[in-house]
Amino acid sequence: MSIGVRCLKVLGEFKPFGLIAEALDGKTPDSVSNKYSYFLFDPEIARDTDAEDDCPDVASSPSNPGDHELFIRGNRIIWSTGARVFKRFTLPSDIVKVCWCRLGLTAEALLCILQNDCLTIYNTSGEVVSLPLARTITSIWPLPFGLLLQQEVEANIKSRVPFSSTSPLLNTCDMLLSASNHIQKGEGTLVSSHLILMDPMDELQPTFIEERGKLNIMKEYDEKTIWTSDQVPLMASYNKGKMQHSLWVAEIVNSNIDEEATTSLLQVDPMSVLPKHLSFRKIWQGKGAQTAAYKVFMATDDDDDAAPVVCFFHQEQRKLLSVSLQVVEINNEIVFDVKPDMGWNISALAASPVIVTRPRVKVGLLPYSDIMVLAPENVLLLYSGKQCLCKYVLPSCLNKEKILHDLELSEESPLTNDLKITGLADAVKGRVNVIVNNRQIFRCALRQSPSSTLANDCITALADGLHSSFYRHLLGLLWKDGDPAHVSEAESSVESEWDSFCHVIMQICKKYKIISQRHSDSVPNSAWNFLVSSQFHYNFCKVNSMFGIASAVSLDQQESNLHRSSVDSAQSSEKPFYTDLLRESLESLHGLYESLKLDNLRKRDLELLSILLCNIAEFLAEENYLDHYVRDFPGLCKKFLKPGITNSQKICPSLFRWLEICLQYGCNYASINDLPALVCKEGSSVVSIARRVVCFYSILSGAKLLGKKLSTGVYCNITTGSHSSKEELTVLAMVGERFGLQQLDSLPSGVSLPLRHALDKCRDSPPNDWPAAAYVLLGRQDLAMSALARGCKYNIETPNNVNIISMSTPYMLNLHPVTISSTISDAIGLEGTKFEDTDSVDGSMTDGMEHIFNSSTQLRYGRDLRLNEVRRLLCSSRPVAIQTSVNHSASDQDLQQAQLWHLAQRTTSLPLGRGAFTLATIYTLLTEAFTVPKLVLAGRLPAQQNATVNLDPNIRNIQELRSWPEFHNAVAAGLRLAPLQGRMSRTWIMYNKPEEPNSVHAGLILALGLHGYLRVLAITDIYQYFSQEHESTTVGLMLGLAASYGGTMHPAISKTLYFHIPVRHPSSYPELEVPTLLQSAALMSLGILYEGSAHPHTMKILLGEIGRRSGGDNVLEREGHAVSAGFALGLVALGRGEDALGFIDTFVNRLFLYIGGKVHNERSHFSTVQMDESRGSAQMMDGAAVNIDVTAPGAIIAVALMFMKTESEAIVSRLLIPNTSFDLQYVRPDFIMLRVIARNLIMWSRVHPSKDWVWSQIPMIVRRAVEGIEGDDSDIDDMDAEAFIQAYVNIIAGACISLGLVFAGSRNENAQELLYEFAIYFLNEIKPISPASGKVFPKGLSQYIDRGTLETCLHLIVLSLSVVMAGSGHLQTFRLLRFLRSRNCADGQSSYGIQMAVSLAIGFLFLGGGMRTFSTNNHSIAALLITLYPRLPTGPNDNRCHLQAFRHLYVLATEARWIQTVDVDTGLPVYAPLEVTVKETEHYAESSFCEVTPCLLPERSILKRIHVCGPRYWPQVIDFNPEDKPWWNFGDRNSPFNSGILFIKRKVGACSYVDDPIGCQSLLSRAMHKVFGLTSLKACMMDIRNGSGSITVDQLVGTFSSDPSLIAFAQLCCDPSWYNRSDVDFKEFCLQVLFECVSKDRPALLQVYLSLYTTVESMAEQVTNDAIVFGDSLSISGFKLTLTYIEALMTGKLSAPKGGIVQSTFVGSLRKQVEELLNCSQELKDDFHNYIKLGKWPDGESQDKRSILLSWFLQWFDVPSSSVIRTAVDRVKPKFMSSSSVPLLRLFFPKTHIHVIGEIDRCLS
Repeated sequence: MSIGVRCLKVLGEFKPFGLIAEALDGKTPDSVSNKYSYFLFDPEIARDTDAEDDCPDVASSPSNPGDHELFIRGNRIIWSTGARVFKRFTLPSDIVKVCWCRLGLTAEALLCILQNDCLTIYNTSGEVVSLPLARTITSIWPLPFGLLLQQEVEANIKSRVPFSSTSPLLNTCDMLLSASNHIQKGEGTLVSSHLILMDPMDELQPTFIEERGKLNIMKEYDEKTIWTSDQVPLMASYNKGKMQHSLWVAEIVNSNIDEEATTSLLQVDPMSVLPKHLSFRKIWQGKGAQTAAYKVFMATDDDDDAAPVVCFFHQEQRKLLSVSLQVVEINNEIVFDVKPDMGWNISALAASPVIVTRPRVKVGLLPYSDIMVLAPENVLLLYSGKQCLCKYVLPSCLNKEKILHDLELSEESPLTNDLKITGLADAVKGRVNVIVNNRQIFRCALRQSPSSTLANDCITALADGLHSSFYRHLLGLLWKDGDPAHVSEAESSVESEWDSFCHVIMQICKKYKIISQRHSDSVPNSAWNFLVSSQFHYNFCKVNSMFGIASAVSLDQQESNLHRSSVDSAQSSEKPFYTDLLRESLESLHGLYESLKLDNLRKRDLELLSILLCNIAEFLAEENYLDHYVRDFPGLCKKFLKPGITNSQKICPSLFRWLEICLQYGCNYASINDLPALVCKEGSSVVSIARRVVCFYSILSGAKLLGKKLSTGVYCNITTGSHSSKEELTVLAMVGERFGLQQLDSLPSGVSLPLRHALDKCRDSPPNDWPAAAYVLLGRQDLAMSALARGCKYNIETPNNVNIISMSTPYMLNLHPVTISSTISDAIGLEGTKFEDTDSVDGSMTDGMEHIFNSSTQLRYGRDLRLNEVRRLLCSSRPVAIQTSVNHSASDQDLQQAQLWHLAQRTTSLPLGRGAFTLATIYTLLTEAFTVPKLVLAGRLPAQQNATVNLDPNIRNIQELRSWPEFHNAVAAGLRLAPLQGRMSRTWIMYNKPEEPNSVHAGLILALGLHGYLRVLAITDIYQYFSQEHESTTVGLMLGLAASYGGTMHPAISKTLYFHIPVRHPSSYPELEVPTLLQSAALMSLGILYEGSAHPHTMKILLGEIGRRSGGDNVLEREGHAVSAGFALGLVALGRGEDALGFIDTFVNRLFLYIGGKVHNERSHFSTVQMDESRGSAQMMDGAAVNIDVTAPGAIIAVALMFMKTESEAIVSRLLIPNTSFDLQYVRPDFIMLRVIARNLIMWSRVHPSKDWVWSQIPMIVRRAVEGIEGDDSDIDDMDAEAFIQAYVNIIAGACISLGLVFAGSRNENAQELLYEFAIYFLNEIKPISPASGKVFPKGLSQYIDRGTLETCLHLIVLSLSVVMAGSGHLQTFRLLRFLRSRNCADGQSSYGIQMAVSLAIGFLFLGGGMRTFSTNNHSIAALLITLYPRLPTGPNDNRCHLQAFRHLYVLATEARWIQTVDVDTGLPVYAPLEVTVKETEHYAESSFCEVTPCLLPERSILKRIHVCGPRYWPQVIDFNPEDKPWWNFGDRNSPFNSGILFIKRKVGACSYVDDPIGCQSLLSRAMHKVFGLTSLKACMMDIRNGSGSITVDQLVGTFSSDPSLIAFAQLCCDPSWYNRSDVDFKEFCLQVLFECVSKDRPALLQVYLSLYTTVESMAEQVTNDAIVFGDSLSISGFKLTLTYIEALMTGKLSAPKGGIVQSTFVGSLRKQVEELLNCSQELKDDFHNYIKLGKWPDGESQDKRSILLSWFLQWFDVPSSSVIRTAVDRVKPKFMSSSSVPLLRLFFPKTHIHVIGEIDRCLS
């Protein structure tokens, strides 16, 4: 076969743009190397495969397919896009090689740059990783698994320090590894000739070679890699010594490595995961080449299976050698091997792979690649495999004016037409550089796919459907030079391309059969005939056809008109070949034809294709095919279906018939013969719409998935996700096939209805594990946003935002990712609500709480002012008001100072509460300085025009009020910082570090540590802080570091803490004076650092510290030191009980000795546990007795924490509550409180919020004594009475603290009521403020006990109450706290500790602005117990019994169990009712309760389910697996919430609870009726013109629905032009449809209803009038599917609990209307009879209208073709000569209407 000649499209003269960029930069030649290199690449390489919305600069859009260039010179790289520099890279040393590679799990391409001593890896955003190289690497190559590095052979393989990944993106690695480990890990890489880097963060790994079933380290230094593929795992190498080329397959293996290699070189750490290894397997070798192949590339063979081939171009031999590969899939793994004796050679001067003939087709992972070859005759040839398709030449008119480039051609090299092509280079897809003999290089483009979509689809369909030999023949014809579209200088149009394709097909027809000329003379014998056969007439028919058919003349006539070329007669031997070729072409193109029927937008293409198919079918005498096309387009009957065509029994496949039977009877009854073969073929993209629709119908009809195929024989991709019904599986298949709402809208209405039905059925309650795209399909953007937020945050492989939005168009264009919480956006972008306060002096002052007001908190607390009140109560940055008399005197000044001093006690305590109130509520930027609000101790005189009064420094020590309060103030400011995506910068902390240490920065350090941010500090930073020797800074840093590294036992941090415990210093260490305060802080920090570890050595040390006397003489400081040690010991063995140590008994005995209880086995007690006694230390003993006043509190706390929740009866029995008068005198009352708390923490499950339980805590002797004291005849003396009352009060306070801890953050109503009642009881005992509540509690306690004890117990109870109600903002509790605060100030007797308790209680009640609460796990309870320790300080600087810094440790107990619902359509937080289900516990059965968001949820250990309920929002259920774990933090992979946000979607017809609290506005039907009642159009028009205030349709729809399509249609209904239409019925129908879609929230049905209605109305208009509205019957087929859908619903084939999605009465009325139109007029009956008898279509008068009506009739009643009918009747008639043949014909044609069968019987009888 002769080959065609085509012109190259010259894009311009080529010159590396890097040279131009350098010239523009003005670089001097001396400063750069003379050598440079460059390569061009496809921008798709650098595109992120998971992000199609990438920067257009990085990845060019398909509309601008330019090449990108990397230009390398010296140590510089210039990345340019077109004529623009995109990025520049400058490296420290010269560059050896550059390549693109995808490493690890990331989807983005990385730029890998090899230098002499290191490998540098850049991603497209500029982040860099650098890997030092231990040995010389000669080259790097990309593989699908990673980057391959080839090492240079070295004689002496030394053991050197192996290379490790260093990156500014990573934290500092631990550098102090042992040398043995280094060698073990490094030797394998030193020996291997090839190394692999699988991830930028990994070490380089050796590669292996598979030999005789074993894996050995690859040491093939002579095998120089010359090529690899980054898409398939192939490598080509050349061995110079053997003069041999080899082809290798790379594989990832986990199998056993050779034993010797394993033992000697790769000693894998048993603690690490077994690594994966890369092995190479040789599959081919070829000898005889003196040098390595000049170029190696992959192409596609032209055989049956389009196998990939590896081509080796040998320049010295001028030969292109191919090696054909075979690809086999075994157990879902692709295996490569070489096909034996399947290679071929081509003589060539140059060769390059190009993508030309099939640009959209992929073969496996590879594109369909052709080969451009420069033949020895300097001729460019295009090959597809080994078949030469055409020759390419440079355009003859190549001159300066035709060069489409900015560069001017040099004058010295004038272009002539005798240019000779000498080389090829830089091929990218369909573009290649052509080198000519005058050294010029031209960038040329090869013609890829036709501009005509139809022609392109037909070629692709033929490529998929034809046998390879047939397609090769067709390809030769397509690329032959007879195509005018390619030889013409002008750009070809779409029409000429289609005509050219038809010309090629008709050529095939004429090869077989010489078509007889219709006229004896080829020259027209008249002017009329000349005009009819002219090009003008052809174009006129194309444009002005009556009903849209391009031309009613056959293509062979067109051929004779357009191209009067002679066709050679075909030989008789070629007849079967061309017959089979045409038959396969007909089947392939028919599959495309059936697929195009499913696309509403391709109707014009369908008409053009039908003409070509009619020609082929007529040539093959396929009458059934002809009849099929003529029924669809009746206008074709003018030319085709003439009587006398040879009959063929082959039934034409009909996709609509298959869909109808599948829906009606099930997929098992649908014939596979009705499906075109192309639809059932895997990988055929051109009929993908048909294949996908067949898949969905198959699944809806019960088909099963067998591997990749359904039982109906079609391939289907189903995405992962659970399903319990056919409809749910259909939705998953739609997602897997990427079939979005846009594709659904392009289907005919009837075809789309069953799929919309499946979506509608799954909409209410879809499974929780579906991808976001599935929820978008359902119209559940709320679930989609939740899934999308999780996917984006955790890099789960899900379709990205752009893909999801494209799947949702056009109905969900309002879908937008809400990636930031409203609280965050408010905190960043909104100014705080103005703080209106009567006490305010300067509104511009910041108080640290100005950010607390945002949309969430306002939604939470409604319109009340409690947040304003909290802010007022906790404000410490404004002068406080002092009430004095108007007449000023000297005594008043002293009174003012006294009052101001008392107020200062309160002001200095406020930061503790403010820290809790604002905890984690602000999102600062790391570029801003940290600000701390002022701590103002001044007062103001409202009576004297707010004059300011300061404390007199001569009277009081003001500095005492400054140091630690400033510390607390800074802690409160630092605690505001929320975990901003877990990022904190060391630089930011250092930036805020002052030159001189102060308390403010110390507080910030502690706050950052409590949030876990101090992990970013280096050891050197910590040393610098400690070296400042600043007390509060040291305390804050130790506690902060311990909190950040809690439970890790970090050795470096541990050393810094032990340094501050002098007793642990070795004897040779210089003596240091460390204040007791720092020692206490170090002990507590040690406990937090070792929390839960039960570290034996640490426990021994801490046990000794409880009983050791500290350096100070102050007994209270010694008690504080012992308490810190006790807390630390309890934390180390937290909840471990007897599992902590094997000799726990000795520990317990020692602890009980410190407590003051009885000790078992006292003799061996001191000998078993020997504590290190260092200089200057002594046991707290007087003789043999322990000073239990100092040791008891710490020991009790230690026992409580060690045995927390263990329910140990043995321990509790030793922690006795005194039950005799002697014991009451012996044990201090405050120790009794601690014992009660300890007992209840151990017996955790027995704590119950009832008065009976509280009374059970009080020993009988105490209870009786207290009840006796209340009576008048008491015989107890005052001393005993005081002991009893002291014990009674402390036991109740201890029980209340226990209740607070056990029910922390639970908001338990019983606990709240009980604690509130006890608080009021104590308050009344101090000072009666409310009527006595009967005889419930004993009265008159204040007579026997001091007020300070009662005040302390009262405030501890109130603090416990706020712990229970943490984060709730409970009003009753808040009123009590506000009263206590005002009462204490008025009395003037309150201490700093009392004020601190009230401040903390207010902060706890509104913890985190109401967004956080407390947990009850062991860690949290221990932190809360430290905060609530019942020894309150006496002043701001009192750190003796308990460090005030410890009061901030409650932060470790908090959880963000906050949830708010966000309307996905508006992005605003809204109210929504939640049904919360908690699991069964010991106290109650499984139960559910209702909450209204925003709210706090129960703990994770009991939370079972959350259900968004109520009539206004779509239901949503989230199930949990209750487990005893902390709440999810920000960024947790398995978190069900997106930072506490739950997206919900409002139902149409309902307003939000903010707009409509009681639901009176949601009466949709009444409102719509009122609006639609104005449809007397005059009223509507007048209403619009008058602009009256009544609501319009678009306003109403916009109120109830956010769907853009509904709103746009409603606006159309309100447009004035709409009312000028004359068709009133249609306007009424549109309003009714709008009401239906809005009321049922089904916007997609708008298109369905309108399509069905307009179809039937157009048919009626065409029958009644002479005008032809549409000339096809395609809409009839779609409407019949609608009827089948309704029938399937009624028969139960499709499940519909709520009925169908379209009204069956509406469809029924349309059906009746159609049947009336086709109710056999006599003319139609005559035409039908002619069709039955003769197969003849109407002719003569009104032929077009009659033929269209007949086609409707045949389609509507399912009438088979006339040939089939006549065959059936011929078989039936001989058996029934006299009687009717209707019954048997009914069996033959079960789908045909019975009346039509009767008509057939009458006609043919």
